[in-house]
Amino acid sequence: MSAVKVEGFAEARIGGIGNGILPFKNFHQSSNYRIIESSSMSQTDLLIVRPGNQKSLYGDLSARQLTGIEPPLWAALQAAFIRQQGFSVEIIDAEVLLLSHAETAEKIKAFKPALVQVAVSGTNPSASTWNMTGAGVLLRHLKNIAPELKTVISGLHPSALPERTLEEEAADYVCQGEGFQTIQQLLAMLKANALAPVKIPGLWFRDNGQVASTPRAPLIKQLDDLPMPAWDLLPMTKYRAHNWHCLGGKYDRQPYGVIYTSLGCPYTCSFCCINSFFGKNMIRYRSPERVVDEIRFLVDNYGIKNIRIIDEMFVLRPAHVLKLCDLIIREGFDLNMWVYARVDTVTAEMLQKMKRAGINWVCYGFESANQNVLNAVRKGYVQTDLYAAVRLTREAGVYILANYMFGLPDDDLASMQQTLQQAKELNCEFANFYCCMAYPGSKLYDEALAKGTRLPDSWEGYSQLSPETLPLPTKHLTSAEVLRFRDQAFKDYFSNPAYLAMLAKKFGPTAATDIKKMLQGDIKRKYV
Repeated sequence: MSAVKVEGFAEARIGGIGNGILPFKNFHQSSNYRIIESSSMSQTDLLIVRPGNQKSLYGDLSARQLTGIEPPLWAALQAAFIRQQGFSVEIIDAEVLLLSHAETAEKIKAFKPALVQVAVSGTNPSASTWNMTGAGVLLRHLKNIAPELKTVISGLHPSALPERTLEEEAADYVCQGEGFQTIQQLLAMLKANALAPVKIPGLWFRDNGQVASTPRAPLIKQLDDLPMPAWDLLPMTKYRAHNWHCLGGKYDRQPYGVIYTSLGCPYTCSFCCINSFFGKNMIRYRSPERVVDEIRFLVDNYGIKNIRIIDEMFVLRPAHVLKLCDLIIREGFDLNMWVYARVDTVTAEMLQKMKRAGINWVCYGFESANQNVLNAVRKGYVQTDLYAAVRLTREAGVYILANYMFGLPDDDLASMQQTLQQAKELNCEFANFYCCMAYPGSKLYDEALAKGTRLPDSWEGYSQLSPETLPLPTKHLTSAEVLRFRDQAFKDYFSNPAYLAMLAKKFGPTAATDIKKMLQGDIKRKYV
């Protein structure tokens, strides 16, 4: 493998993405940089690893390729930032490469990196915790075969439970927070053979056998200061969209990309843990121009049409949404995108412009049809908002991915049946049925600990589709009752003749066939 050194930038690979394009900040737009030397790559400074755990988390659904596999945004973003500081970086995505933990450990050992970063940040609030099982197994494998390698674990879950993570996992360090400054300074310390972790912000470590930590690093204030994610370090042709995202076959599920236009969320829903990663409830934005630059890059270099905008709250600031959509429309991309939104923040103008830009799907967190249940978890909207948003979305020609949650603290069988009935009446193009979980970093987690409520025996138990899944009990129902209701609701919704007829009408006959494949076989459950 060859490398280049670019004046004003870190070491970078060429030839991996075609046309010799280097995916640095604004590099693809400018000719003001020149290659000043080329050499063979030696030891890797930072090796970022996404551990694999698909089979344990999704069971038969993974084998049937019903699940989506997204590029690990935070690994690519971290890699680009560190590379820009002058270090060499590689990424191993064991998830998409279908590597076993043992195989992944052997590949890590072969790189002989100065630092191994095991990244367990998913692209939704729940994904990090349930991926901790795979991360833990990988770290133990690596410690057994290469104890000399220094390891740091990062992500949403480690940020929520840094002390416990350091005590339980075979990692030398825990990174709390976004990690840009933390990883950079840790890497510099290790490269210099210095021993001063007490000066590195956002780091948890062992000091004479005791757990020690430093205050969080400040957040990146201007997201435009971050470079484009290092997509060239990932096998971009291997990622695939979710089955529902490409219903009807107009768009192939591969390739698949993710982008962000903002980070964080200003809301305080008690079941959500996303802000434990950032340390505060706030939202920061990228400029629409930079977002469009990245979309253009993904389209031009990887032929990507299917894109998930991972923002926790994309449809919030009208000026941001409208300007971004205008720029995308002007480019004339043929895109198939999906985004998250709240029912009380969408407008007809935004939805119509989003559809023209290629945002074909909006995911709403409906959660429950019972207002008292919603109020208890601080969801902050009323049912009239929901019905108004559904009407406006359909008038704009945008499809709805509806998220429902069973087993919220005030749920009983009647309120959950009310939610299922609403789901059937709305008959949205797709629906996710979740069980309520007390994810580490959420208010529900703190409440569960305080009350002594039983939580999953393993991190895998926080997955929605694992045999180990164990949801929270409610004030009225056991965990088993919640889980049993959720699984039956899934079958009822997707086998509903009215739903299948709607799919056939909107997406063609193959769509209903694809959905029926999801109903083949039961999900194995240990606690039902």
